[in-house]
Amino acid sequence: MAALLGLSPAHWNALLDGLSWTVFLSLVGFLAGGIVGFGVALARISDNAIIRWVALIYVNLIQGTPLLVLMFVLYFGLPILGLEMPPLAAACIAMTLFSAAYLGEIWRGCLESVPRTQWEAADCLALARWERMLLVILPQALRIATPPTVGFMVQIVKNTSIASVIGMAEMTYIGKLINNATFQPFRTYLVIAALYFALCYPLSWLSRRLERKLNVAHR
Repeated sequence: MAALLGLSPAHWNALLDGLSWTVFLSLVGFLAGGIVGFGVALARISDNAIIRWVALIYVNLIQGTPLLVLMFVLYFGLPILGLEMPPLAAACIAMTLFSAAYLGEIWRGCLESVPRTQWEAADCLALARWERMLLVILPQALRIATPPTVGFMVQIVKNTSIASVIGMAEMTYIGKLINNATFQPFRTYLVIAALYFALCYPLSWLSRRLERKLNVAHR
C-alpha cells in the first residue's frame, strides 16, 4: 500500500503519529470544551442577569473570532506579555475555548427547547434548581442534544488542522513536511484527506443515525 501511494514507511509512520495528535487534539477540544461549554450553557439560562451577560459576551467574542486568530493570539501574543506557551498548550486552549462557545450555545438551545410545562411541573414539585435540572430537564435535553453534538465533533476534528500554523505536529503539519521532502503534494494531501475522511465519516454517519433513531424533529 505504501509503495502504491508513493509514500515510504517512514512517511506513513510520521503521518500516523500526526494522526494520533489530531485525535488527541480532537478529544481535548470535545472533552475540555464540553465541560466548559456545559458551564456556558447553564450560565446562559441562569436567573442572574450578570452571569447571563458574561456568558453571552464570551460566546459572542469567541464565535466572532476565527480559530486561526485565537491560536495566533495565544501562541504569538502571550509571549509579548512574558508568558511563553508551547504549540500544544496553545492549540489545546484555543480548541477548548472554541468548542466551549459553540457547544454551550448548542446545549443552551437544547435546554430551552424542553417544553416550558416541564420546567413548571418541576417547580410544582418544589425541587431545588439542581434537582430540577438533573432529574427533569437534562434527561430530556440530552435526547435533543445528542445528534447536533455528534455532528459538531466533525467540525472539531477538521478544525484541528488549523493548529499546523503554530507548528503543532498534527496530521496537516506532518503532511506539509512530507510534501516539502517529496514534492508530491497531490499524493500527500490525498492521503491526508482520506485519513480525515476516515475520522469524520463515522461521526457524520453516527449523527444522522442518531437523528433518525431519536426522531428529534418529530418528537
